[in-house]
Amino acid sequence: MKKTCVLLINLGTPDSPSVKDVRKYLFEFLNDPRVIDINPIGRFFLVNFIIVPFRAPKSAKIYKQLWTEQGSPIIIYGESVKEKLQKELGDDFDVELAMRYQNPSLDEVCARMEKKGYEKILILPLFPQYSSASTGSAIEKAMKLISKWWVIPEIKIISQFYDNEDYLNCVIEQSKKYNLDEYDHILFSYHGLPERQVDKVYSDGKPCSDHKCDEEINEDNGYCYKATCYATTRMLAEKLKLPKERYTVCFQSRLDKDWLEPFSDKVIEQWAKKGAKKLLVFSPAFVADCLETIVEIGVEYQKLFEENGGEKVQLVESLNDSPMWIETLKKMVLKNL
Repeated sequence: MKKTCVLLINLGTPDSPSVKDVRKYLFEFLNDPRVIDINPIGRFFLVNFIIVPFRAPKSAKIYKQLWTEQGSPIIIYGESVKEKLQKELGDDFDVELAMRYQNPSLDEVCARMEKKGYEKILILPLFPQYSSASTGSAIEKAMKLISKWWVIPEIKIISQFYDNEDYLNCVIEQSKKYNLDEYDHILFSYHGLPERQVDKVYSDGKPCSDHKCDEEINEDNGYCYKATCYATTRMLAEKLKLPKERYTVCFQSRLDKDWLEPFSDKVIEQWAKKGAKKLLVFSPAFVADCLETIVEIGVEYQKLFEENGGEKVQLVESLNDSPMWIETLKKMVLKNL
């Protein structure tokens, strides 16, 4: 009997925190036209002659703060999830893990999958909220590789799962070790995107700001990253019984001023100046702890908060390889096949 393959895809990480490996990672990542969606010639010169040469040494120092003896957390947790999910699904399934950028590479994983002759494939990018720069890029690359196979099996794709009840409950479970009443304010910090990228979702020519994305999910904005981030927050806040004045939605990791606002670092600074001493930060766009959670929130925002009079920025850890997350993935797989 032919098996079904579950292909998990995450963003990626350098092979090491060396400048050489970080440069290689940034080169692949930032040359993706879905990530920097500008004129190809402009992107080529911007990435290869300005961003990568100057950013790689700085990024390497940051990655060294992230690295453990076992390697990059996103790989460590990814491999653990793969093994645990494989055990839960049993012999009728093969679970594969690939990174959109660097290793384990989609090219190598898909080449291995082709030889197995699967009857069905489920592609599951590990991004709860769809964006073209993450989910879209991962799906596009996987489909390009699979499209070259002589025999293309039945394929199912999960494009987003921000409203999956079990996923939401996993986030809630991770927060239970913290007493929310002890914190002056709560942040839901999502990875940022250029505003032009969410505007591209709409076929009516109107910008994201005209589609009530911070208020509701409607027939137009179901795949708008900003709209699904706000929707994720509303659902989590309802489960946590948080009134609106107790939390803020914000966006981190910005590269320039024309990215989604409010900016997380500015919100952190503002609350410190208001006299807040303790902030709790959720990061629901990440299912595994990584540079953006461990270093950006846990180290850089902590320093920023202290510099402006605050005391503690507490990160709610990502789902990582928690038993509840493994069970959620299992249910998602079985429901979609």
